[in-house]
Amino acid sequence: MNLKPTIIVIEDEKSICNFIETTLTAHNYKVITASTGQEGLSCITSCFPDLVLLDLGLPDIDGIEVVKQVRSWSMIPIIVISARTQEQEKVLALDTGCDDYITKPFGTSELLARIRTALRHQQHLTGNGMINTEPIYSYDDLTIDFSKRLVTLAGQEIHLTQIEYKLVSLLAKNGGRVLTYDYIINHIWGPYADNNNNQILRVNMAHIRRKLEKNPAEPNYIFTEIGVGYRMRESQQ
Repeated sequence: MNLKPTIIVIEDEKSICNFIETTLTAHNYKVITASTGQEGLSCITSCFPDLVLLDLGLPDIDGIEVVKQVRSWSMIPIIVISARTQEQEKVLALDTGCDDYITKPFGTSELLARIRTALRHQQHLTGNGMINTEPIYSYDDLTIDFSKRLVTLAGQEIHLTQIEYKLVSLLAKNGGRVLTYDYIINHIWGPYADNNNNQILRVNMAHIRRKLEKNPAEPNYIFTEIGVGYRMRESQQ
């Protein structure tokens, strides 16, 4: 018998909570709801769910504090669902440790797709918390063979610089997830990189898009989350 994935929804707006619960139940998820941060933390520690959907504007404690407390002991996927649309709010949530950020209002298809992506990533996590990716990334005409460090587009090898390959590889191994500018810079240039690396990152991404995208202004593989970071398509492998 296949066990249903358990999702805890921490949301104080009853109408939104009911909508999410009805939607997820209809798609074969087990749903537990909480209307406060403390209640949600209690549910997480007692039920150990497969995923958490978290509103930031809770009546007792801020959702960011919930993320911090959970991340002190667990890597359970956390998707923030919030009415806060400021870029710095999204960056703060992602940098604090949430896996994804959905802005209200949102559609059912988007919510379900984000949940599927987060659960797949959790299944690929190894014991040290790193993503255990498949040896090949593939989406549409783009293929990346990580063992050979080979990038091909429609069967033709694409020549990338060392930094460009590192960037594409990092994004591909986290396909479907938003990586913040700081996260990328820290992984590529190290924790002591200066502010100039943000501009260097943008320049390198522009070069990468010219090499990979038919129309860089309408990308098919790598997307910019304005003010936040970048997201690459999830592999079809």
